Amino acid sequence: MAADIEAEARALKLVRERITLCRRDIAKMIATGIEEGVPTRRGGQGPADWQEVHAAFRSIVDQIPRTATRQELEPVAEELSQLADDVLNLLKTHIKSTNPSANESHSERHIQNSNTEPFIDLEPSLHEGRAARAKPKPQPPRVAEGTYPLGMVLSACPDIVDYAKGGISNWRDLLATAAVVRSMLGISPSAWEEAQTVLGEMPAAIVVACILQRGAAIRSAGGYLRGLTRKAEAGEFSLGPILMSQINSRLNEKRRA
Repeated sequence: MAADIEAEARALKLVRERITLCRRDIAKMIATGIEEGVPTRRGGQGPADWQEVHAAFRSIVDQIPRTATRQELEPVAEELSQLADDVLNLLKTHIKSTNPSANESHSERHIQNSNTEPFIDLEPSLHEGRAARAKPKPQPPRVAEGTYPLGMVLSACPDIVDYAKGGISNWRDLLATAAVVRSMLGISPSAWEEAQTVLGEMPAAIVVACILQRGAAIRSAGGYLRGLTRKAEAGEFSLGPILMSQINSRLNEKRRA
């Protein structure tokens, strides 16, 4: 009986690790697809865009129970594995179409390298456009990046780390990753630019991390961010309650687990 219990615990651990690896791989591949402008629909088949791919990914992740048995987790692991294969095939097909001489091993290396290369710049055209259109007007006080430790933010919103090509070790990494994630969440460039201008770049990035972490609880990420931007313009925005609410939610999840 003791051997059976130990074997079941080991099997549960393995399926959890499989889910974790699949989640990280899929998140990074989606980020790569967006960064490189990889088409998702070919011949009238497949998802319309990367937002649709990401929505499918999050719908699987959001159904994972907080406390689950191996029997409950195995179908989830299979779904994620299939999605990972589908996304990988999208990237491979794109690489082969842009470089017909590329073989499969070259495709694999290209995708792996894409997952580890750092961002070169953080939406330079977005910054230039903001500078050109900026009008002098009083802005609400912004939250300085040192107000909350980066480790505290990542502890509250760990899912955003999955989308970082080389991990998140500083504030610039968080900003770069949030710029990619906002597109996956369906937040328009105008809503993102406005939020960065009014809230400040760092608070806007932290809010995006919180939106991602809350998953299906927020139906319209773009609408939610615009709502917070309106509050900030009225001097009613405070990052603290949003971040603390997410921290408390994570603590409660751990207690229940």
